[in-house]
Amino acid sequence: MAEEPQNAEQENGVASEATSSEAAAVDIESSAFAELPWEEQVETLREILNDSRGQTAHNLDLAQRAQAEMANQKRRSDEERITQGKFSNSRLIAKLLPVVEELALAVDLADGQDSATPASNNASADSQSTESSWLQGVRLIQRKLTTLLESEGVTEIDSAGAVFNPLEHEALGTDESNEYPSGHIVKTVRQGYRLHDRVIQPAQVIVAQ
Repeated sequence: MAEEPQNAEQENGVASEATSSEAAAVDIESSAFAELPWEEQVETLREILNDSRGQTAHNLDLAQRAQAEMANQKRRSDEERITQGKFSNSRLIAKLLPVVEELALAVDLADGQDSATPASNNASADSQSTESSWLQGVRLIQRKLTTLLESEGVTEIDSAGAVFNPLEHEALGTDESNEYPSGHIVKTVRQGYRLHDRVIQPAQVIVAQ
């Protein structure tokens, strides 16, 4: 018996919604609308206004969502474009790094030979002068190449004495050290480099035990 009032309320609610829908469907410019009692006309107009407000709010929400999505898409596109621009030449730069290392090795080797070879006669002095000029040319190329890489955002990775970081360093072995604590780098075998904030060549190092 308790379900009968509830069923009656549901039926009344359905009937009320149907009446509202029928009233809202009435053309306010038609003669049928003009023949309605003014109370029903007011109610119909109120329902039409509420429906219009709801539809307007819905459309505004859709427009705001679309605008926000367009702004996010533009931001993502700009970020991707900037990232691609920053790292577009990373492969070329990575291929130039061995050249930089070979030039540095050649300069260091030539400096060692110059300091170990004393001048003896004029012919030897002329030969050393020629080698010195050649070495100066190599140094100039090395400086220009280093400056070029730095202008592109290439920086060296700190290694000697630093804590070993597997994201930046590649351990080639371990060694006992009284100077550095365990887990610190005692020697750099090959210099590492970053391009902006991205590692393009990890440093090869020896780590203290």
